[in-house]
Amino acid sequence: MNKTKLQGHAAIFVAAIIFGANFPITKHLMPHWMSPWALTYSRFAFGAIAFWTLSLFVKKERVPRKDMFTLLLGSMLGVGFNQALFIFGLQYTSPTDASIVNTVMPIMAMVISFFILKEPITLKKAGGVFLGLFGVLCVILSAHVPAGASKSAPILGDLFCALSCLMYAFFLVITRDVSKRYSPVTIMKWMFLFSTILSFPFGYKDLLTANLFVSGSLNEWLSYGYLLVGATFITYLLMPVAQKRIRPTTIGMYNYVQPLVASVIAISIGQDEFTWIKPIAAILIFAGVYFVTTSKSREDIERELVEVKPALDSEDADRFQVEVVTQQINKDKKIN
Repeated sequence: MNKTKLQGHAAIFVAAIIFGANFPITKHLMPHWMSPWALTYSRFAFGAIAFWTLSLFVKKERVPRKDMFTLLLGSMLGVGFNQALFIFGLQYTSPTDASIVNTVMPIMAMVISFFILKEPITLKKAGGVFLGLFGVLCVILSAHVPAGASKSAPILGDLFCALSCLMYAFFLVITRDVSKRYSPVTIMKWMFLFSTILSFPFGYKDLLTANLFVSGSLNEWLSYGYLLVGATFITYLLMPVAQKRIRPTTIGMYNYVQPLVASVIAISIGQDEFTWIKPIAAILIFAGVYFVTTSKSREDIERELVEVKPALDSEDADRFQVEVVTQQINKDKKIN
């Protein structure tokens, strides 16, 4: 493995671990220390401040109006709806279930890519979709809350998390072109700014009255800092680094790390219980995502055709030469 690919694998592996640990950490802050809206708006505002500050030290890029509209739509899908639905969903469900449902995102991206980007759906991909969806269904139908936990609605929470994945899948497809034209800092500074402005009426009051700012201990402040710096700023920087160095299908495979990290942490601190349905559902989803992410994409098929065409042309040329020689021999026989 060369140095460039190794950097890509390292970036996405670290991001997956950060995301996985974020499930139980965010769950710990809700709802006593911060409401879902307060946490969501915190991520938007902090992301906007962090990325705009970072943009002062990197090369400036001008974004035309057409691409700015795409960034606005991307901010609504990949930052706004995605993060809001995730945090609201996590309020009701367990960190383990939320992390397992989150692994279905590559499958959703594949289906959306078929309709928007005309990516082919092979039998292998279709089988992966059904396996993954069946695994998510197992999680949703078996959802529960451990004894002593706060009252919640785990089925609703799992559905919110699934919708969060759907929003992010649309985001990956819609912003595919602009992500290739601009740096991660340029893209993220505009997306987080748009999300901060649009969500201001809904989140600023909850943020100003959060219990964390009144009586939060060091443990809660560290958790809050992890959510902002780690699961928001660092991860949104690491993802583009990986995307430029390794294939998207390989990146999708690292989603497997998230439920493993989240489950270990959540079960160890009593936020969740181990049940037999969880590993079965996880295996189904993992198998589905594996089939989808290892299937051939449109680019793979087109690249293979380009590689095979010269060989076919060469074979056709040889065949033509043989036919010409054969015809000449038969002609000579007739003359003689």
